Amino acid sequence: MPIIDFLERNASLYGDETALVEVNPEQKEPGKVTWKDYELIQPTSNQYYRREISWSVFNEKANRMANMLLARGIQKGNKVGILMMNCLEWLPIYFGILKTGAIAVPLNFRYSADEILYCADLAELDILVFGPEFIGRIESVEEKLGKNRVLIYVGNSCPTFAEDYNELVSFCSSKDPKIYISDDDFAAIYFSSGTTGFPKAILHRHRSLVHSCKVEQAHHGQTRDDCFLCIPPLYHTGAKMHWFGSLISGSRAVILKGTKAEYVFSTVSREHCTIVWLLVPWAQDILDALDSGKLRIEDYKLSQWRLMHIGAQPVPPSLIKHWKEYFPDHDYDTNYGLSESIGPGCVHLGVDHIYKVGAIGVPGYGWECKIVDKNDNPVKQGEAGELCVKGPGVMVEYYNDPKATAEVLKDGWLYTGDAAMQDKDGFIYLVDRIKDVIVSGGENLYPVQIEDFLRTNDKIHDVAVIGLPDKRLGEIAGAIIQLKEGVECTEEEINEFCMALPRYKRPKKVIFADVPRNPTGKIEKPLLRKKYGKEYLVAYENEEHYSEK
Repeated sequence: MPIIDFLERNASLYGDETALVEVNPEQKEPGKVTWKDYELIQPTSNQYYRREISWSVFNEKANRMANMLLARGIQKGNKVGILMMNCLEWLPIYFGILKTGAIAVPLNFRYSADEILYCADLAELDILVFGPEFIGRIESVEEKLGKNRVLIYVGNSCPTFAEDYNELVSFCSSKDPKIYISDDDFAAIYFSSGTTGFPKAILHRHRSLVHSCKVEQAHHGQTRDDCFLCIPPLYHTGAKMHWFGSLISGSRAVILKGTKAEYVFSTVSREHCTIVWLLVPWAQDILDALDSGKLRIEDYKLSQWRLMHIGAQPVPPSLIKHWKEYFPDHDYDTNYGLSESIGPGCVHLGVDHIYKVGAIGVPGYGWECKIVDKNDNPVKQGEAGELCVKGPGVMVEYYNDPKATAEVLKDGWLYTGDAAMQDKDGFIYLVDRIKDVIVSGGENLYPVQIEDFLRTNDKIHDVAVIGLPDKRLGEIAGAIIQLKEGVECTEEEINEFCMALPRYKRPKKVIFADVPRNPTGKIEKPLLRKKYGKEYLVAYENEEHYSEK
């Protein structure tokens, strides 16, 4: 069955029940909105902005979008892009595209104008749907972007170069268009993070999306009594595929616009959220706020919160140990996945295996895993190699890029580019991205291991370890350290702290600076290497290098 059937089922069985809630703590007044038939809850004493739609309205909105697209000639094989911030409109528009048989193409809201144009051309978009935050970027490339495609605007005060979504759908039927769609039909194109240049377009079938629904519910046991708090961006596979657990169970979900610790606690309390997916920096922000007393658990209703899970990047064991000190009754899980494997879940820890914290886990529901060396031979237990995964959620291809596809898809296996090792109990540990491994004097240094150690320092809020050029050793480990707010620390203190590490693993250079992360929580190491690598190359010209430390 295609994924749109779950929405139809929910509208039929639970039509009057709440499907989606949007919460925006930073919007002080309700203001104008784009839909006529949502429920608006007036701000409370502390200006709590909220709107919601039921499963039946969700489905009707998707049907209107689908019928509008069909009237414009959209059919199977066409591509419709979505460039919008998280909002109540996002998922109904996404499902409206799927109901036509066309391919939904979510775009990263951080893309520059040139990246938007590049991705639109790469995916061969026929229509781009965009929100008010992107008017300037779209307008700057509109002459090229709109030359062969339709631009549709979702919001108030439609710009002259686009068509008004509200007007277009207002005359369309809210009935299901009844387009036949099979599991083998193409469903979506997602874009890679673009860490090695411009992003790649990742093509998936409906069967991949459906499998991600089953994986999420199998791992986290969502029921209709659950309420999922969605904070990460919906353009990314991680957030959406975790929400698929709500779709398959017919349960409520809350889209929170804002990541501050107090926003998370307030929304969990008010909306009675039971499941929260956090990224590492947000979880750390919560712990810092609790440690400092800025946030107090007793001020909120949190007893219903049953599961905290983290994905998108390696999770420091020290963070989870600290979390359990505040929330001893929380189930904890971590998921590993890639957009090429339709997001989270091809490897997962499992709530019963918290004693293995630090591992990414075992093969997920319906997935296989192997770890191989450069010659495709299985590595020995405890040795590092490249993690490969196989299952119903593997992508079809990198769209319009057969060379890149052939490099990562081999006999049904997806070669992830991540270095991993497996312990005697079969649990997999993510060592690092293969391209992030630092080769120093012939020794392989895995930055994640050094980062995990440094995060046990009470003064450190976040840290990234990268390779810096060195004349003698080739590379050395450099630690970019972001201290907790109001804390002072010296390089000498860090060097003393690192004496507990083997000598070859100790960072040879310490830099106190902010650690940049992308919207899905991954450290932007290419940016750090570009900035600090160039800086220290200049230093080498003056014979300043750090291999003697």
